[in-house]
Amino acid sequence: MSYGNNKLINNALNRSYALIDYNIHNDIHKQYEFRKQILLDDESLTENEKSEAIKIITEIHDLNKLTFNEGTKRICENCNQECLAISYCEYCVRNYLKADFSNWTSGNVIIDNLIQECQMKTINPGLIPEWIPYNNIQNIEYLTKGGFSEIYTAIWINGHFIEWDSERQQLKRIGRQYVILKILENVENANQNWIEEAKSHLNISNKWTDVVQCFGLTQDPSNGNYMLVMNKLNIDLRKYLQQNHNQLTWKERIQIITDITLALQRIHYENAIHRDLHSGNILYDLGNAFYISDLGFCGPADKPLKKYKNLMKQCWDADPSKRPDSYTLKEKMNEINLFYQSKSNESFTQPEQNNNFEIENCTNSSKLFTSKVHQFDNLPEPRNATEDEQEAFHSNKSYDDFHIPNNVDDFNKFSSKKNSTSKISSLFKVAYLKLAAKSYPTYLKEAQKMANTQNDYKIETMQQQTMNHQIKDNDEDDTFNNPNLHSEEQDELELPN
Repeated sequence: MSYGNNKLINNALNRSYALIDYNIHNDIHKQYEFRKQILLDDESLTENEKSEAIKIITEIHDLNKLTFNEGTKRICENCNQECLAISYCEYCVRNYLKADFSNWTSGNVIIDNLIQECQMKTINPGLIPEWIPYNNIQNIEYLTKGGFSEIYTAIWINGHFIEWDSERQQLKRIGRQYVILKILENVENANQNWIEEAKSHLNISNKWTDVVQCFGLTQDPSNGNYMLVMNKLNIDLRKYLQQNHNQLTWKERIQIITDITLALQRIHYENAIHRDLHSGNILYDLGNAFYISDLGFCGPADKPLKKYKNLMKQCWDADPSKRPDSYTLKEKMNEINLFYQSKSNESFTQPEQNNNFEIENCTNSSKLFTSKVHQFDNLPEPRNATEDEQEAFHSNKSYDDFHIPNNVDDFNKFSSKKNSTSKISSLFKVAYLKLAAKSYPTYLKEAQKMANTQNDYKIETMQQQTMNHQIKDNDEDDTFNNPNLHSEEQDELELPN
C-alpha cells in the first residue's frame, strides 16, 4: 500500500502493518495503537516523519472505523452529532455535500441519483465521487482502447477532494492532477451494463484505497458521451516486472503480492468478483504500491452464475416433480438471457484458440453411428445422493491403489507392486495408453492387450480414431496437455469429484 511519495515513511508504515498480530490486536483500536507505537519507536524516521506517518494511520483508522462501523464515538463540536472519525466529522462532510446538490446536475437522473447516493455514504474526505464539469478537464489525448471502451489521458484543473477543513467547514481540493477518462457505452439505455460499471467504480473504489480510485463522471458536450474520471497511475504490473525483474528483492515481491491480495479481498468483501483480473489490470504508482483497476468487469458474486447453477440442479433432480416445468424454465432462462444480452458480445471472451496445431477428424467407422438396442429393465428408482453417500463415494479406498506414473511403461510396476485388479485402475490405464497411442503408435498394442480383457471398450473404434486423427504439432505446443485432444472414451473416464 502507498501512503505518499516518501519511501522511508512508506516502508515504516508497511512494516507497522506487517507486524500486527491479529490474535492479540483483535480490533481496529488495538491495531491502531500498536501501529502508532511501532512508528514512534522507529529510529529510521525523523520526528517530522513520525508525525506525518501517525497522521496517515489516524486517517486510515478513521476510515476503518466508518467502514466497519465500530470504535469509540465523539460528539462533533459543530453539528453535535455522535461521529466516529477523529480528524473530521462524517456528518459535517455529508451535510456540506448535500447542500451543494442543487448547484450541479449531469443531465441524467440515473447518474445524479447514483452520485448523490454515494456522497451520502461518504466515509472519507479523499474518497468522494462527484459530477465533474467538462470545462474543468484539459489536454485530453487519446491513449488506447482498454477493455471495450476508449481511454484518454487528461488534466483535471481543480483536482479531487483531499481533506476536510474543520475551521472553514468545507472540503479542500488537491489541485491540478493527471487523470484517466474512460467512455461509458450505451448510457441512454437503462438496461446496459454501464450502470453496473459505474456502480462498481463508485461504490468500491470510493470505499477502499486499495483499488484505483474513480473520482466521478463527466460528459463531453460535443457528442454527449459520459466518461468515468479515474486516477492515473504509472504502469501496469506486466510492464513493471519486465522492466524491474532483475532488481526486485524478495521483500518487494512479497509486498506486491500483499497489495494485490488485500485489494482482491476488499472487492470480495463487497460481495463482488472481478472477472478479469490479470497483470494488465494491476497498476503501479510512484508511491511504491499496486492497485487493482478496471472494476467495470466486477459484478455481484451470485449473479448470474449462481442462478444458472441452481436452475441446473433443479433440472437434474431425481424427483421429476421437483424439476421446473417448461414455463418456469423459459421464464428463468429469459432472466438469465436478459442479463447477458444487455452486455456487449465482447464482454464474454471465448477460451483462446490454440493456433499451433490442426486436427482433422475423419473418423467414419459405422460403429460410431449405428443404433443399438439397450435393455433398461429392473433399474433402481432414481434419487439424489445424500451427503453421507457422496462422502462415502469420495473416500472409497479403491482409489488409493490407483496411480498414474509419469512414464507409461511404469504401469506394470505399479500393478505388480500393489497387485491391483480393480476395474477402475484398468480403465484408466487403457485410457492413458489410448491417448499416448495417438502420438506414439507403439503403445497401441499394449492398449489393445489390456482392453481385450474388458467388455467396456471397442478396440476397433480406438484404432479408427488413432489412424484418422492427424495432428500437426508445432514445436512450441504440447499436445499431451491439451484438453481438446481427449478421446470420447477418455471423456467417459473422468475422475469423480
